[in-house]
Amino acid sequence: MLTLLKRSIQFIPRFSYHPNVIDHYENPRNVGSLDKSNPKVGTGLVGAPACGDVMKLQIQVGEDGKTIEQAVFKTFGCGSAIASSSYATEILKGMTLEDAYNIKNSDIASYLKLPPVKLHCSMLAEDAIKKAIEDLQSKNNQATEKQEK
Repeated sequence: MLTLLKRSIQFIPRFSYHPNVIDHYENPRNVGSLDKSNPKVGTGLVGAPACGDVMKLQIQVGEDGKTIEQAVFKTFGCGSAIASSSYATEILKGMTLEDAYNIKNSDIASYLKLPPVKLHCSMLAEDAIKKAIEDLQSKNNQATEKQEK
């Protein structure tokens, strides 16, 4: 019986994550929060009801108002969601808002080598980036409108 069990286990397909996912999951970069009332900070909060992942990604721009100086995240979710958030914050630093807005989930998924069943995690990261930029722009448009009045 034990021999039969050992043989059957050998044929179970094993799913393993790419080392890039494991690295970002076990050693996440840029975990934290920024002051969302700061006019130079944009916050993107997104979630995936199907799997329960929730991602908050924040960016802070420099004096020029166009270059991302800092990016942080807090994610409640699976290892792929955490890795996607972590990697996204790394690539955002030093980017212009325009370049950051053009980041695609495929850029994140490609680096992390996410399997098809985990692509929604990289989509969450893309959505969080876009929402953070839109939040930042919304704050600055409101501030500009107040100054004009």
